Amino acid sequence: MGDEIKLVYHAIAQLEKAVMDSAESAMEAVRTDLISSATMPFDNGDMQNNQTFVAKTENGASLVTGSPQARRLYYHPEYNFQQGKNVNAGAYWLEPYITGEKKNLAQSAFESDFKRRTGV
Repeated sequence: MGDEIKLVYHAIAQLEKAVMDSAESAMEAVRTDLISSATMPFDNGDMQNNQTFVAKTENGASLVTGSPQARRLYYHPEYNFQQGKNVNAGAYWLEPYITGEKKNLAQSAFESDFKRRTGV
């Protein structure tokens, strides 16, 4: 009395693609919310608008800020941040998404997008 399992590789590939696409969509949702919340330091827009992007990886997607000043600004709350263009600008602008009130945003966006793509 043996059970037989047959894998449908095409269906598995479709699910894997849905996972990757949903991860990218979730990170894009975080990026969009980050910009609309006006918390990232903003002078001419390069760090926020051009250097912050969603990068696909083999394990999913990541939100990347590639400007050289990003690390220095992120970890130094003592700086006098301009708030003329982004009224909430300051250091640690990703903390609401890591430990704060928006920490479930990426997960919720992923789940919603994955359900839309797969119907699961």
